[in-house]
Amino acid sequence: MLTIEKLKEYGADVDEGLARCMNMQDFYIGLVGKALADNRLPLLEKQIGDGELDKAFETAHALKGMYANLSLSPLMKPVAEITELLRSGTVTDYSTLLSEAKMQFDKLCNL
Repeated sequence: MLTIEKLKEYGADVDEGLARCMNMQDFYIGLVGKALADNRLPLLEKQIGDGELDKAFETAHALKGMYANLSLSPLMKPVAEITELLRSGTVTDYSTLLSEAKMQFDKLCNL
């Protein structure tokens, strides 16, 4: 079961996330649960793999916003890096950043 304590151990800035949710713990945890049910991280990987960098930017930007608003810092950081590289149109090997994002997502899912 997802708890505030587990999210803190994960590295989320829970105080910041709770502040955005009017300090309602159940609401915050519910939103984190919805983020875990979101399927756009695999979509981002596919879009990058297919060379659809404009679409990938839109997906990455949306994910970055969601993770940032929930203060899920360990997950937000690699997605933010991907977003900025895509924003500048950088053609590069995104595999390391995607692996980090997937690892952080899986870690969060297993809390």
